[in-house]
Amino acid sequence: MKTIFVVLLMLCTASCFAQYGSISAQAQPIAIPDHPQHADIHEMAQERPIVGGGTYVVAQGERPLYEFGPVGPPPTPLGDVARAYRKEKQATKKAEIVFEKQGS
Repeated sequence: MKTIFVVLLMLCTASCFAQYGSISAQAQPIAIPDHPQHADIHEMAQERPIVGGGTYVVAQGERPLYEFGPVGPPPTPLGDVARAYRKEKQATKKAEIVFEKQGS
C-alpha cells in the first residue's frame, strides 16, 4: 500500500512540474476575432413560410381576441377551494375504534 502511495505521489509531482514549465509569465494580449462583413449592406434572404409550406394566409381586418368573449368559466378562488375541501374532510366518516397499542 505504501509503495502504491509513493508511486502515485511521484506521478502527481512530475505532472505538476510539467504543467508549471509550460506556463509563460509574459502577458499576452487578447486577440478578439474581427468580422468585417457582419454589418455590411447586402440583399435580404428569400421569404420562406413559417407555418405549413405556404398554406397560411393572413387577411386584413382580423378580429382581436377580446371580441370572442371568455373561453371558459372563471377560475374558482383559492379560498373557496380550501373551504370546500375542509367541509369534505369534516363530513367523512371517522374511525370508531382507535387502537392505542398494537403488539406487545
